Amino acid sequence: MSSAQQKVQQHPAFQQAQSKLNYYIAQLDKELSKYPVLVNLEQRTQVPKTYAVVGTAGLLALLHFVNALAAPVSNLIGWGLPAYLSFKALESPGHQDDVQWLTYWIVFGFFNFLEGFALRLVLYYFPWYFSFKTAFILWLQLPAFRGAQTTYYTVLKPVLSNISSRTNSGSSTSVNDTVTAENLRDRVATATSE
Repeated sequence: MSSAQQKVQQHPAFQQAQSKLNYYIAQLDKELSKYPVLVNLEQRTQVPKTYAVVGTAGLLALLHFVNALAAPVSNLIGWGLPAYLSFKALESPGHQDDVQWLTYWIVFGFFNFLEGFALRLVLYYFPWYFSFKTAFILWLQLPAFRGAQTTYYTVLKPVLSNISSRTNSGSSTSVNDTVTAENLRDRVATATSE
């Protein structure tokens, strides 16, 4: 090791930055230990789960800078983890996580539907669109923010309620006629027997 390298490593700012980095790595490792998949991956590969997650996040960030891969990476981030967590939510006894992921999929699907109409125009005027889309998707997903629920209740629910009330007022069934599973089975049986 050269003397210049030793001087840098002995500098108080370097030591303080290194201790902070070690603290954050330990915190991330503690948080990631909650996920059995990552613990199992660490045992099989002998690669610390913290380094694997940070490396994967870095690789995805790098792929975002390659514009041709930005759309698939953004959609992978929007689908991969939420699909796994939706599966876990279906298997869990509580309903709070079900609400989170149902609202996420409604907002994510609506957002992708709108994106299909205006993507070329948006990309022409906004070249870093997919980076911001990925940040938006992460905001929707992360439980600390509950962005999907916020977006659903402030934007989509009023729009969908307005459309639903217009549709119900023009149809033959009244708004108070609640469709239950039994009611739906009876309607299907009546329709198929005629």
